[in-house]
Amino acid sequence: MKQMKRQKACVPSLIRTSLALVATSALHAPVAAQTLSEVVVSASRAEQRSFDAPAAVQSIDRATIESAGPQVNLSESLNRVPGLTILSRQNYAQDLQVSIRGFGARSAFGIRGIRLLVDGIPATTPDGQGQGSSISLTSTDRIEVLRGPLAQMYGNSSGGVIQAFTRDAPATPEFAAAAYTGSFGLRRTDWQYAGRLGQYGLVADYSTFDIDGFRNNSKTERKQFNGKLSFDPFEKTHVNVVFNRFDMPLAQDPLGLTAAQLAADPTQAGTNAIARGIRKIVLQNQLGASMLTELGNDRSITTRAYTGTRENLQYQAGIFVPTLPPPTGAWVGLDRTYYGVGLQYNAQSQLGSTPIKWALGYDYDESNETRQAGVAALGEKTTTNRNEDNTASNSDVFMQGTALVSEKLSVVAGLRYSSVKFKSEDHYLSNGDGSGATTYQNTSPVLGVTYHATDALNVFATYGKGFETPTLNEVAYNGAGVPGFNTSIQASNSQHFEVGAKWAPSAQARVDFTAFKINTTDEIVVASSSGGNSTFRNAPGTTRTGWELSGSAQFSPHLRATLSASQMEAEYSQAFMSGTTAVAAGNKLPGIPQSFLFSELLWTQQPAAPGQKAMATGSQAGLELTQAGRLYANDINTASADGYTTLNLKASHVWALGAGRLTTYARIDNLADERYVGSVIVNQAGSQFYEPAPGRNWTLGVRFVMPL
Repeated sequence: MKQMKRQKACVPSLIRTSLALVATSALHAPVAAQTLSEVVVSASRAEQRSFDAPAAVQSIDRATIESAGPQVNLSESLNRVPGLTILSRQNYAQDLQVSIRGFGARSAFGIRGIRLLVDGIPATTPDGQGQGSSISLTSTDRIEVLRGPLAQMYGNSSGGVIQAFTRDAPATPEFAAAAYTGSFGLRRTDWQYAGRLGQYGLVADYSTFDIDGFRNNSKTERKQFNGKLSFDPFEKTHVNVVFNRFDMPLAQDPLGLTAAQLAADPTQAGTNAIARGIRKIVLQNQLGASMLTELGNDRSITTRAYTGTRENLQYQAGIFVPTLPPPTGAWVGLDRTYYGVGLQYNAQSQLGSTPIKWALGYDYDESNETRQAGVAALGEKTTTNRNEDNTASNSDVFMQGTALVSEKLSVVAGLRYSSVKFKSEDHYLSNGDGSGATTYQNTSPVLGVTYHATDALNVFATYGKGFETPTLNEVAYNGAGVPGFNTSIQASNSQHFEVGAKWAPSAQARVDFTAFKINTTDEIVVASSSGGNSTFRNAPGTTRTGWELSGSAQFSPHLRATLSASQMEAEYSQAFMSGTTAVAAGNKLPGIPQSFLFSELLWTQQPAAPGQKAMATGSQAGLELTQAGRLYANDINTASADGYTTLNLKASHVWALGAGRLTTYARIDNLADERYVGSVIVNQAGSQFYEPAPGRNWTLGVRFVMPL
C-alpha cells in the first residue's frame, strides 16, 4: 500500500513539472514546423495535420520506433501514446495485450476490440480478431493511433485504430543490415533493401527473432518478410503492392501463475505447461494492393484488395480431469483463408460559401476457417473431437465529411452502416450439432466540433456511437465450456463523449489533453478461462471515465522531453451474475491499469534541427520512466497486481563510414530490477492470473546502412 501511495503522489507531480517545462520552453519562438506539421490520415481518411484533427490521434515516427528497442513488439514504442495500454506478457504464444481506453483488455490472446491496418489493408478480421505480430516494425515508417469517437467510423470492434505504414523507397537505393542480442538469449537480425528500379520503388525486408525467454517454457522463433512495390501505371495513378509472410514455427507458452507460484519463483512456467508441451505454431501469408487515382479538382478514388491465409496450431493445457494423467492436454487447429475489397471516394466541394472535405466508401471483408480440436498427450495430437467450418463477413458503407463553417469553427460528421455475419457448420456430430448462424447490424454516427481559437490552440468536442461483436473464438464455447456455437452473446453498444484541446506554445513545445466518457451496454466480458479455453458473456453495463495527456518540449538544442499520462475509472455500472458469482456495481473492469505514465528525457550530441527525424552523426542518450497503477485480475476484484515504476536507460551513437552510416544501440530496461506483474489473464478459473515481467535486462544492437 505504501508503494501505491507513493505512485499516486508521484503522477501529478511529474505532470505538473513537465507541463511547467513545456509551457516555459521557447515561448518566443514562432509557431511552426515540427510541432504542427505532423500529418495523419486516420481521423479524416485524408491527409491533415494532427494538430487540426478533431480527435485524440498520435503518430510515432521511424526514429522513435528504431530507438525504442529491437523492433519486435509494438509495446517498445507505443507505450508513449496516452490511452493506449500494451502489456508485454513475455509470452509470444499469446501476443501482446493491447487496449485503448479499456477496449481489448478482456483478450486472452491476440488483439480484440481494436482495428489494425497496415498500409490501408485490414489486419483485423471481420469479427474483430487481430495480431500485432503482423506488423513488420523493421520496415515501418510510422504508426498512427486513433482513439475516441472518430474511431467508430472504422466499423466493428473499433474501440481504437492502430495503423502502420511501410516506408517508401528512397530515391537513392540503399542496403541495411542490423543485429541485436540481449538478455534471455535474445537474437534479432534484419536485412533490408530499399530503392527505386526505374519507375518502380521497392522495399524488401527480412527479419528473424529468437529468444529463450525470461520464464521456463517460453522459447520463441520467428521469421518475417515484408515487401512493398510501388509504381505509377498511369498519370495521376499510384499503386502499392504489399506482401507479408509471418512464420513462427515455435512459441512456447509459459501460462499464468498463481499468487503462490509468483511469490516462489516468477521465472517458472505455469501448471502443466512443460509436461503438456504447451506451444503455438503460426504461418501467415498476405498479399494486398491499393490504388490511388487523382481525378482532378480535389477528387480521388482509392481502391484496395487483399487476400491471405493463416495456419494456427496451438497445444493447450486442457481442463484438469483427476482421472487423467498430467500429460493429457488439448490441441486446437485453425486454417484460415481471408480476403477483402474496399472503395473510397474523396472530394472537396462547396456548400454555398462553406468548403467541405468528405469521403464516401464501401468495405467488404470475409474470413473462412476450418476449426479442429482434440486431446493431446505429451504435446502431440492423439484424438480429434471437433471439426467445423466458421465464416465471418462484413459489408459496410460509410460517409464522413468536414466543413469549415468559419475561420474559427469546423464541424466533422460521419455515418457508417455495418452488417456482420457469422456462420458455423459442424462436421463432428457425435457430441451434438454445433452449427449456427447469426447477423449483427449497426449504424454508427459521429459528430464533432473544433474551435480554432488561435493558430496555436484548438479546442474540440466529439460524440459517437459504436459496436463490437464477439469474435469467432469467443462464440466457440458455451457458458459451460462445451464446444459449440454460442449465439447467446450479443454485440456490445457504446456511446463515446470526448472533449479536448491542443496547444503549441512555441515551435518547440506541444500539449494535447483529452477527457472522455464511454457508456457501454452488453459489454463482452470473460465468463471463465481454463486450460487455454475462455468463455464469454455480456455484462449489462459499464462506464469508462478518464483523461489523457501528452506533451513534448525542446528545452535546448540538445535536450528534449516527452510525457504521456492517462487515468481511467473503468467499472461495471450494473450488478450481474457471472455463473454463480455476483459481480457488484462499481467493481473495476479487470485487465485495465487504473493509471499509466511514460516520460522520456533525451539528450543529443548534435543540435536538433527543425523537422529533423534522426541524427546524421553523433551520440544520444535517454532516460525513460514508466509507471502503471493497480491491475485487477477478476470481475469480483479479489485478485489484483500492484502498480509499478520502472526506469530504462538507452544510448546510441552514429558513425559516418564513407558513404554509409553505422549505428550502435544499447538499452537497460527495468534499471532498478523491480519485481512486478506485467499483465494478467482475466478471470482465470484456476487463479493462474499472473504473468510476471522480467527484472533488469539489456539489449545491444548495431545497424549499418550503405547507399548503393
